Amino acid sequence: MKIIISLLVTSLASLALTGGATATPLLDSWLTAYSGQYARVYLTDTDKNNGTSYSTWARGALSQSLPAYAGVREIYSSANWVYVRSSGLGSHVLGPWYLNLAHSAVFPNVPINTKALYRFPRMPATNNVHALTGGGPIGYFVDGVSMFDSRDAFYWNGAGEVNGAGSWNRDAWVNESVTFDTAYAHQPGSGQYHYHANPIALRYLLGDHVNFNAVTKSYAESTNAAPQHSPILGWVRDGFPIYGPYGYAKATNASSGVRRMISGYVLRNGQNGADNLTATGRTAIPAWATRGGEIAATGPAVSGAYPLGRYLEDNAYLADLTNFITGQRYQQGTDFDLNEWNTRWCVTPEFPSGTWAYFVCIASNGAPVFPYNISRTYFGQATGGNTTLSEVVTTNFVGGANSALILAAPVVSNNVVTLTWSATEGGTYRVEASGNLATWTTNATGIAALKNKGGITAATVGTNQFFRAVRTAVATYDP
Repeated sequence: MKIIISLLVTSLASLALTGGATATPLLDSWLTAYSGQYARVYLTDTDKNNGTSYSTWARGALSQSLPAYAGVREIYSSANWVYVRSSGLGSHVLGPWYLNLAHSAVFPNVPINTKALYRFPRMPATNNVHALTGGGPIGYFVDGVSMFDSRDAFYWNGAGEVNGAGSWNRDAWVNESVTFDTAYAHQPGSGQYHYHANPIALRYLLGDHVNFNAVTKSYAESTNAAPQHSPILGWVRDGFPIYGPYGYAKATNASSGVRRMISGYVLRNGQNGADNLTATGRTAIPAWATRGGEIAATGPAVSGAYPLGRYLEDNAYLADLTNFITGQRYQQGTDFDLNEWNTRWCVTPEFPSGTWAYFVCIASNGAPVFPYNISRTYFGQATGGNTTLSEVVTTNFVGGANSALILAAPVVSNNVVTLTWSATEGGTYRVEASGNLATWTTNATGIAALKNKGGITAATVGTNQFFRAVRTAVATYDP
């Protein structure tokens, strides 16, 4: 018996287009495997504990009343730019979010489909003048979730903490992590889901040394030695990649082993040559902040209400400090790995000839460490950002409701064939069979996708059997 699969492609199930574009990490690193399934959330701990997730949800003024497809929806390119369209909703289950450690008060904001289009320069360039990061997305992670900087949008204005940016900017991880979900992400009143620090759920999906506890639905850094270089986790607005925490021990030697990258920043606690803000008060911003354009200002005294570490400026850059023991300045590449922008020039699996790259910073126990993903200024020229399409582009990927229908190799046993295919969640499918490719008989219809998978088991007839599949309908979704 011979089983032959024929794929019938319709306008409802179009294939992703490659357009002959040259393969590059900026085009190839995006996580598109989950593009055909709905984004989902847990709204409460009870939902999470029971494994009950929702594809529509609402809280307060924010509502996702129709299902939205997860993550990256489209990728386009031109000679100078790569464009990524995303719902902004991760491929893992998002949430829940609370206002306190006891989880007795729910966080008032929930995520929604942001329908973002963001562009990145294909030829990133360094810059002698480093621009300050602003509010909103400063890049995107490869699952289509936005990257925010290290601030929580509040600063000390001399009399109190107010919304905005100044010279004593509150640290988002220190002050807001209580509102993060188990993936270390949350959203403001606009509903834009984002990471400020270690995107641990994405790292798990990419196989970057993270474990997932299926009972508690939580993530944790593996306690074993990292076996390989971290993957690209995202792209910053300047066009440079951001990797997970693990890089080559020697920046330009791929045979030097793999280890956790060490941040170039330390608390201003009197150790490592830093000043002691607890003793002297917040009378001066650090040198790196001055270089970044911040204006000298006095902050609140260190106290229980304003503890050390509350502000970005409570950290000093090691290369500005002198080692008490040696009497020498600390050196990147010897005492720490990442410069004041949280980058280094290095070889990576995707860039064997070298690149400037950002790295996620964590402690040995997996806890996020300042400056987390990127410091207060961009390393390169921040020419990317939110945009609209205004040039002729090549289509490199189309997902969501237009995800490709791809049949897998059939499994045949005792004249029974099992067919599986990549489906679009919310889609309905029909399978037809033929012995001669001329006359087709409906084998099954109304086959509903299970997330982004479809399948059927069918008895075969005759010596030659052909099958074809087609999507016949798709449920209403948030476009």
